[in-house]
Amino acid sequence: MTFERHVDRLEAIVAELGSERVELDVALRLFAEGIECLRAASAELERADAEVKQLVERADGTFELPTLDR
Repeated sequence: MTFERHVDRLEAIVAELGSERVELDVALRLFAEGIECLRAASAELERADAEVKQLVERADGTFELPTLDR
């Protein structure tokens, strides 16, 4: 799943949990799924942050992203 899909799913989970009639077992399942989505989205953000920090400015003012081992 992409970062954007994780965020979309988190928003859907929050909306569902905010409804008035969510059974406890469903709420717990949604909460656990939300935590998983949050962790995955955070990991993706950390990876993107690491790439941005690796940007190298060239003499002509453009930027180069060195190849990163993944």
